[in-house]
Amino acid sequence: MDERAILIAGPTASGKSSLALRLAEEAVVKGRQPVIVNADSMQVYRELRVVTARPGEAEEATYRHALYGFASGAETFSTGRWLDEIAAVFRELRDNDLPIIVGGTGLYFKALIEGFATIPPIPDVVRTRLRYELNEHGAAKMHRILRRVDPLAAAEIKAGDGHRILRALEVKEVTDKSILWWQAQAQAAPLLSSRDCRKLIALPERDLLYDRINRRFEMMVGEGALAEVDALVALHLDPALPIMKAIGVPQLAAHLHGDLSLDEAVADAQQESRRYAKRQMTWSRNQMGDDWERVERIS
Repeated sequence: MDERAILIAGPTASGKSSLALRLAEEAVVKGRQPVIVNADSMQVYRELRVVTARPGEAEEATYRHALYGFASGAETFSTGRWLDEIAAVFRELRDNDLPIIVGGTGLYFKALIEGFATIPPIPDVVRTRLRYELNEHGAAKMHRILRRVDPLAAAEIKAGDGHRILRALEVKEVTDKSILWWQAQAQAAPLLSSRDCRKLIALPERDLLYDRINRRFEMMVGEGALAEVDALVALHLDPALPIMKAIGVPQLAAHLHGDLSLDEAVADAQQESRRYAKRQMTWSRNQMGDDWERVERIS
């Protein structure tokens, strides 16, 4: 029986999008209609195409694409929101459609095929206040607050991870329960059965991956990344928002403000991308099972 979906995970710059296009071509030959669906938490934002390596307009015109560049950078996009959006995509699929779900956010895939704990909604007033406090006091101080109110969650979250610190704090404040408690509760049923999917993970050799990362960011600069970041900065968004922390945004913004040379900004962004790729690979090894097929070479 044909698979219901193809999942393509992997670190940044590993060639996931190229693999998705190749599998889309194969699907057409087999009489299926591919729908390439985004599973990257930064590629959902409409303000950043170049910096997040979203598919170009020509690629999007070749095959149907979904969940790319549709959300505002002024919002914090969550895993729960992504599940809601992809559920809507699934409801619109026709009998011969084949969703090819591709991205680097491993938690999206985990929630998709394993289910996801439903945490009550957080009032905007709470989220806004905590975000303001993060901007005023920094992640380290907010982490100390988290250690006091939820030491178990604090032990799981790095002191510099402002986004996760805020999430843990807001959940604790609104529900009076740790985010770890919620994550341990009965989860909503997964949208896809793992048995019905072909699961691929793009994992090139590390030296090759790092070289791709370095070359790709240089290409981004040549393709308009500076202008894209300049336009984003002009929106005066809250610096604690996820979009403002997308790799390349802080570095190029610092260059535009005169704090870094362009070479320094590029080198810093390349280094941060390599670190991020290393974290993604570690997460994949620890969280994704042996039933994920490793793809090492992607043209």
